[in-house]
Amino acid sequence: MDLGLKDRVYVLTGASRGLGFATARELAADGARVVVSGRDEKSAREAARELGPGAVGVGADNADPTTAARLIALARERFGRFDGILVSVGGPPPGSAADNDDAQWQAAFESVFLGAVRLARTAAQELSEGGVIGFVLSASVHEPIPGLTISNGLRPGLAGFAKSLSVELGPRGIRVVGLAPGRIETDRMRELDALSGDAEATRARRSASIPMGRYGAPQEFGKAAAFLLSPAASYLTGVMLPVDGGARHGF
Repeated sequence: MDLGLKDRVYVLTGASRGLGFATARELAADGARVVVSGRDEKSAREAARELGPGAVGVGADNADPTTAARLIALARERFGRFDGILVSVGGPPPGSAADNDDAQWQAAFESVFLGAVRLARTAAQELSEGGVIGFVLSASVHEPIPGLTISNGLRPGLAGFAKSLSVELGPRGIRVVGLAPGRIETDRMRELDALSGDAEATRARRSASIPMGRYGAPQEFGKAAAFLLSPAASYLTGVMLPVDGGARHGF
């Protein structure tokens, strides 16, 4: 199936590793050009080198108000167009409602929520018909995850913003989509499993609760995201797609 990605240009934030990078890899493999950003300039550049000549890496913090305009300008400067954005950011710190302090909430709000909103608003102004705005969210959009109180608070609100934005931008032919990953085998997930004190036992217990019986591979998430961002998904908007091996209890 031809996804129609050849020569299209996407900006992907938080894409020097993890789910953002997995998506960038799949987009690039299908002929798209990508601008990948990460907080660390060196890591972002290394990620772009791994992706090949159709990629450029840049250091950028989603919480910085200038990031959105800078990344989109870079896409146009290097590749001559801008077709879509995938907003991803490292997860906020774990903890309970009693443990997480105001500073942690504020920092997470600036990067996870407000930074994503700002990136999406700026992209909406720059995109034309056929453009797409994507968000990497979390399974916490549908069901709270124990020990991730800040994520449980912020991610559902971001999904609500994405849904509202999809309604506003639909008449212009611009789509807005979200992905809600479950337990995907990334560095972040390994770190979370290790918090229990027995990462192997935690992984076995979590895997047993997933109908497919295992954690997902990053490339499985990347392929789902690449499809949603592609012209092949031209009639999909306002959806929050669970990529979780069937772990979500609802339908």
